[in-house]
Formats: sequence, C-alpha cells, structure tokens
Amino acid sequence: MALHTILDRTHARSVSPGLCALGIMTKAPEPGKVKTRLTPPLTAEEAAALNKCFLRDLAQSIKGASDQSSGRGVGVYTPLGRESDYEDILPSDFFLLSQRGNDFGERLIFATEDLFQVGFSSVCLINSDSPTVPASSFAAAANALSQPGERVVLGPSADGGYYLIGMKQMRRRIFQDISWSTERVLEQTLQRAKEIDLEVHLLPVGFDVDDQATLRFLCQEVLGANARDEVAPNTRRFLSEIIEREGRSRIWPTL
Repeated sequence: MALHTILDRTHARSVSPGLCALGIMTKAPEPGKVKTRLTPPLTAEEAAALNKCFLRDLAQSIKGASDQSSGRGVGVYTPLGRESDYEDILPSDFFLLSQRGNDFGERLIFATEDLFQVGFSSVCLINSDSPTVPASSFAAAANALSQPGERVVLGPSADGGYYLIGMKQMRRRIFQDISWSTERVLEQTLQRAKEIDLEVHLLPVGFDVDDQATLRFLCQEVLGANARDEVAPNTRRFLSEIIEREGRSRIWPTL
C-alpha cells in the first residue's frame, strides 16, 4: 500500500477546500540525474544523497508552515512510476502529484493548473534547491494568498531567480517569455506581473544550491560560526559527516 496519497488530476475537487498547496518541484533523487552541477566536488551518489537531505529539510519547513497557515505539502515529482522513492523522504501526510510538460516553464504551468484542478484554493510551487528557507517564509506565502485581492507571491533567490511562486488563480502569462535558469528570471517575472496589473508580494530572499560556489556558501550557512541548529538539520548532518571523515578541503575549502 502506497504511503502517500497520489492526486489524480482528472478528479476535480479531491482535496479539502481552503487549502494552499505548498508543492516542491522534484526529480526522483537518482545518482547521475540530480544535482549534476555539484559533481565534482561531490560524487554522483553524494549529490543524490544531498538532494534527499534538501527535500527532507524543505518538507520539515513546509510541515512547520502548515501549523501556521492553510498550507499543505505536495511532492510534484517526475518521472512517473517513482512514487516509492519518496516514502523515506516526504512525510506521510504529503500528497504526490506527477509532473507533465516538456520544458521547465510548461511543467510549472501544468503543475499549477493541476493543483487548482484537484481543489486547492491557492498554489505555491517551490524549488528543491533551497533547503535553508524557513517555515516562516512558506507560512507567509500561504497567508498572503489567503487574504482578499489578487496577487502573486515570489520568494526571490540571490542568483536572480525565485525559490517560490504562488498565486490564487492560474495566470499563464506569469510563466511565459521567461529566460529560465538565468539571472533574469525574477526580473522578467516581475515584468509579466506588471503587464497584467497583478500585485506582487515578496518574501525574504533565499539562495539556491546548485554549484560548487553555492555549496561553499551552504556550508558556511549551516556549519559556520553563526550557524543555527534548526536550519536545514538533515543537510547539516550530511555535510558535517563528510568533513569529519576527510576534512573540509573538498567541499568547503578555506579561501
């Protein structure tokens, strides 16, 4: 029996009314298929294991946000057939929804449409690369979308993209003519919102971990002198085990 409830996009209104989907866009964490820009300095197996830690930490923050808002966790996953991969990663009360579409923009559009179709009152899509985003940011997104009036919620990333986008109804224009995976994503998304006269609610800035430089920044964030124990505990544990085993030079060199 499957641990998670798998949402069927053909069954409208299959979730309780009034909920905000906090959906993590995720690819099954298979070595060589995820976090490939982190190899090196990590091995393919380590990169996949780190990706699992990111997902666990994000899920923990989303669970915390659910206690402060109407948010409900969803794993928006690919490929189809890999549902069991998430049994030891996402909490049992998370839903699963399979991704569809070809390029990234299409996948965001279809994920948003499908989450509205199954009955969510508002939808946030969250990347899987920002494990240090706190529960308070996810709760703030859900709460902003519960207020009267139309708006889009954006969680800016330090690299010029965003770690979260949320809305109260489908707005396809928000996802169109965007230079995905560039430093212009946030800027262009703000332009699209302006074009359709949509209010923007900005969350605190976060950061994506997708290359060697941002891995070093992550190490500083979770293992440095000012690190806080509650921030990304699974990620911190994984990285600290590597450093305890072989020193810091490979993943967190002294500059």
